[in-house]
Amino acid sequence: MTKKPDLPGVSRRDFLSASALPLAAAAMIPAAAMAQTTTSGARAGSSARSRKIRIGIIGAGNNLQNVQIPGFRKIPECEIVAVANRSLESSKRVTDKFGIAKPYANWRDLLDDKEIDAVSIGTPPYMHRTMTLAALESGKHVLTQARMANNVAEAREMLAAAQRYPRLVTQIVPMSQSYWQDNLLKKMIWGGDIGEVLSVDAQRVQTTRRQLTGEGGFADEDGELSFRQSTEESGYNALSVGQTYEEISRWAGLATRVMAMSKVQVPYRKTPEGQMVSISVPDHIDVLYELVNNAQVHLRISAISGLSTGNYTWIYGTKGTIYTNQERKIFFGKAGDDKLAEVPNPREAQARYRVEEEFINAIRGIEEVKMNTFDMGVQNIEFVEAVYRSSKTGQAVYLPM
Repeated sequence: MTKKPDLPGVSRRDFLSASALPLAAAAMIPAAAMAQTTTSGARAGSSARSRKIRIGIIGAGNNLQNVQIPGFRKIPECEIVAVANRSLESSKRVTDKFGIAKPYANWRDLLDDKEIDAVSIGTPPYMHRTMTLAALESGKHVLTQARMANNVAEAREMLAAAQRYPRLVTQIVPMSQSYWQDNLLKKMIWGGDIGEVLSVDAQRVQTTRRQLTGEGGFADEDGELSFRQSTEESGYNALSVGQTYEEISRWAGLATRVMAMSKVQVPYRKTPEGQMVSISVPDHIDVLYELVNNAQVHLRISAISGLSTGNYTWIYGTKGTIYTNQERKIFFGKAGDDKLAEVPNPREAQARYRVEEEFINAIRGIEEVKMNTFDMGVQNIEFVEAVYRSSKTGQAVYLPM
C-alpha cells in the first residue's frame, strides 16, 4: 500500500504486582464509588480547578462523535473548543453539528492554539506517536484512542515523552468492553473462590459491517479494506488481540511467554477507491500464553467463525470454575457441585466507562489516571507485537521484551 501522509495541517512476580495491580484496582471500584475517588499526587494540580479545561479534538470520527464528545459535554468543568479533521470542510461539519467554536484544517494549527489545554486524539494508530509527541511539546495534556501505537518502539517513545513532561496528564482510552464483568471476576478470583488459577480459555468472535447484515460471521470475501486491516495504519494490531488481553490482564495479570498461530483467509481487499491490495493482517488467531503462576491462557480470536455461539470465557481453578457467556452472564461452580450456577451481578456493583471524567479530573488534580496509563499501553503493545512475532516465526516470545 502507498504510505499514508500525515493528516493535514526484577522478578516476574514483582513485574506483575507493579503493573497489573493498577488495572485490577481500577476495575474493582464500583461505579458509584469511582465517581467519588480522589488520589493524591495528581499531576496537573489545583491551578486547573478554577476554570474550565479547554479541549481540542483531533480526528473526530464516529467513536469521538458518538462517545467522547458527548462524554466531555456532560462535564461542567470542561469545554470542547476546537476540531481538526482531514480537511477544513470535515472539521466544520463536526463543529456545526456540536456547536464547537473553532474548525481547523490542520492538526498542527490546533496544537498552536494557546487557548487549548488538552487534546483528544481519535485518529488511527499510525498517527498517535507523532501527534502525542507534538501535543506534549506544545504543553497540552493528551488522551489518545487505543491502540496506543503501531508497535513497541513507538509506544516506548510516547511513554518516554510523557515522562519528560510529568505535569501533563497522558491517558489511553481503554479498549475493553468488559466493564460489566470486571468487578465480579476480580472479587471472585482474588477472593479465592476458585483457588489457584490453572487455565483460561476465551473466544472472541469479530464481525464486519457486511457480516452484521446477516452473513453470520463467515469470511467476508468481498469486504472493503478497513484501516484495521492495514499494517501501515494499525501496525501489528490484529482483530481484538489487544482488547482481549487488556480485559484478561485486569483479573489474571500479565503474560510472560507467548506463542501464536494465525491465518489470513481473505488475502486481498479493495480500497474505497477500488484498488485491490494484499492483506497481511490475519482473520483468525490462536494464542497460547503463560501467566506468572504458570497458568496457561488460550485465546481464539476470529472473524471467520460462521454460526459460532459467540464470545465466552472459561476460568479453571483448583477449587472452582467460572464461565461467562455471550449474554453477559457469569456462572460459578466449586468442587463437589454437579453444575454451574449463575452469580448475581447487579448493575450498581459493576464498573462503568468514565474515561472523559477521569481525564478531566486528573488535569484538575482530583484523581490520577488508572485506566489506562501509558505504562499499561506499552505492556499491551508488547503483547500484541509478541503475538505477531510468534505467528511469523513459530517461536515463543518472552515478556517483558
